[in-house]
Amino acid sequence: MQANAQSAASATVVSHTAPGGGVAAPRANRPSPSAVAQWARAEGARRGLNIVVAGAGMVLAAPLMLCIAALIKLTSRGPVLYTQARVGLDRRWLRPPSANGRRQADYGGEPFTIYKFRTMRVNRNSDAQVWAQLDDPRVTPLGRVLRKYRLDELPQLFNVLRGDMNVVGPRPEQPQIFADLRHQIHGYAWRQRVRPGITGWAQINLHYDTSVESVRKKVAYDLEYLARQSVLEDLRIMIRTVPVVVFKRGAW
Repeated sequence: MQANAQSAASATVVSHTAPGGGVAAPRANRPSPSAVAQWARAEGARRGLNIVVAGAGMVLAAPLMLCIAALIKLTSRGPVLYTQARVGLDRRWLRPPSANGRRQADYGGEPFTIYKFRTMRVNRNSDAQVWAQLDDPRVTPLGRVLRKYRLDELPQLFNVLRGDMNVVGPRPEQPQIFADLRHQIHGYAWRQRVRPGITGWAQINLHYDTSVESVRKKVAYDLEYLARQSVLEDLRIMIRTVPVVVFKRGAW
């Protein structure tokens, strides 16, 4: 299964080594029908694993999630959940070119609504799409704890079950930030060839995004993941996520 997934991944992304090391942007090769079929089988296996893990996680984390929801309501005004538009999977590379003209707007992927536990004070006057900041004054005391242990991400297990995300994959970005970054970082949009994830190869190795340069480093890790994605790779990343969460590595 791992060999099949890795060979299918080569149909998804063909990467090459950039000058000075690292992974450069993939070459744009449209896969053959047989490669697409192989990719679909491998993706089905990965998707099955992610659904099982997300379902088990929802059941096991349900008491904790209820406690967090109650604490949010008791400690600050506003909704328990925070929702935001994000850019998801781009399926157009799997279709013939003639079928890709039907979408009027090119968002880079299928837009979806992501769910998080609210960690900030409600500000109804701000709709700006910006990165989170270190020591952000908008973050509540409880929110700071949730962020340190990544507990604010737990509702995204529901996104996984809905099909918006996987447990493992590149982190999804806000539409406006995505639109800016794909023009600034070569190969950025190739991340959308797999479902975005709650955790990923970039997330367990690097910190939160703070600048275009930090995103550029993460994109290199994301492209590495795309080149070798498999069921075993997803399992490995899930296991390595545990100490990252427990020891607050890369968290604010």
